[in-house]
Amino acid sequence: MKKVLYIFVIFIAGLLMTACEEEFLETTPTDQTSSLDVVATTDNAYAALNGIYRLFYFRYDTDRVSGSQGRVGITSTYIQVDCLGEDVVQTAYGNGWFINMYRWLDHRNESDSDLRYPWRRHYRIIANANTLINGVQDANGPQDDKDIIQGEALALRAFSFYQIVQLYGERYSSGGGNTQLGVPLLLNDDSEVYEGLSRATVEEVYAQVNSDLDQAILLLDGQSRVNKTHINVDVARALKARVALTMGEYATAITYAQEARVGYPLMDSTTYSTGFDLTDQSEFMWWTEISEDQTDRWGNFGAFLSRNMSSSNIRGNPKAINSLLYNQISNSDVRKQFWDPTGEHLNLPPGVSLLSSHARFPYTNQKFIAVSNSDSRVNFPHVRSAEMYLIEAEAQARLGNDVLAQTVLTEFALTRDAYYTATNTGQALIDEIMIQRRIELWGEGFRWYDLKRLNLPLDRTGANHDASVCGNLFQVPAGDVRWQWLIPEDEMNDNPNMVQNPL
Repeated sequence: MKKVLYIFVIFIAGLLMTACEEEFLETTPTDQTSSLDVVATTDNAYAALNGIYRLFYFRYDTDRVSGSQGRVGITSTYIQVDCLGEDVVQTAYGNGWFINMYRWLDHRNESDSDLRYPWRRHYRIIANANTLINGVQDANGPQDDKDIIQGEALALRAFSFYQIVQLYGERYSSGGGNTQLGVPLLLNDDSEVYEGLSRATVEEVYAQVNSDLDQAILLLDGQSRVNKTHINVDVARALKARVALTMGEYATAITYAQEARVGYPLMDSTTYSTGFDLTDQSEFMWWTEISEDQTDRWGNFGAFLSRNMSSSNIRGNPKAINSLLYNQISNSDVRKQFWDPTGEHLNLPPGVSLLSSHARFPYTNQKFIAVSNSDSRVNFPHVRSAEMYLIEAEAQARLGNDVLAQTVLTEFALTRDAYYTATNTGQALIDEIMIQRRIELWGEGFRWYDLKRLNLPLDRTGANHDASVCGNLFQVPAGDVRWQWLIPEDEMNDNPNMVQNPL
């Protein structure tokens, strides 16, 4: 754990080198920047905060190990997680990226760099957020700026703890004490504090996540933000709803989902049909926006999950939807256009085309559309109001409030399918909501987390998964030890108090 914190100090220096005012650089060597310098002024702190957001899509030198194009920002982890599920189908071996995750191998190999990547990236976010959380209130600058910076940093820390505890810890059980091991809670700035830090329980991690989000909501309430690349109070509430759903606290999930989505109207069917590209849609609450001068051409999300980018991965291995799930989409549903059962993609949005070198496979997606065949940028939404409708619908149904669940589900689904009306009750209604959730959030990094939180098995049987590509991995029982990622080998070697997950 100590090694992670040393990386953090260097990273903050890099932020100041690229983002702070020129006069600051002239008086402070970038290789000696301290956490005190970072929070000396709110201008410096804003620069550091912007640098944390850059971690969501930028590949830093410390990540540039052999073949690291698939480890560029948080969206790389979303792809990893979706590869573990049953709804995103790898059609061919392609150039090999994410295939071993698809086969449930990488996350169970403690020396694997794909296993290590989410751990390192999220703890970098946490370590940098800690400096802002613990020091920005003493910075020189307006109080509103201090509150905004601290509030965003708290939400970012909560987001990262929530992500990694779901990966490396056992699932949260709404009916249990949750004393099972989670992840270490890094909450301070001093790197010496973290040497030998033990894993907190799952309950302790979720308590910290909720505490951070509660404080973030208080600090961000009534404050504005630069743009949707930053977290505001609505996003903090949305994350609170997401966490509450995972914990089975359904009444809380309903309250925050309702509050969060106000002001973010759902896309209509015409807008929705064009796919996800660089357009800032009304229902996008928080997203990563990649400018042309900061793109990582072969490492962006769009280089792996768009349909039209001419990367070796997409040309050889375009991503498809589970055919059984596709067959459950109504023909009147605009989302059915996001996947082509023939693979020929003759109805791409205007100006979008495939090359002759793009392989054709059935059920491949055109939900995500890159700028062009040579520009892989796709601005990715981390939170959408559509998810908030689905959270409320699921929570209402699990509380037995069928009529309320039907109402919110219908309100949501009518923007996708003009003929939709929810009429099911009981378990059939819950099943209907989960199908809608799988369709809506396909490729956005949710399905495997949903399987784990609900203690459901993985089942790829009967669909279009190729045994030779998935390594004949079609089923994993609920509760199997493979639902936990192993702790990275480096962490085990450096921390004498670290405990490995069951092998």
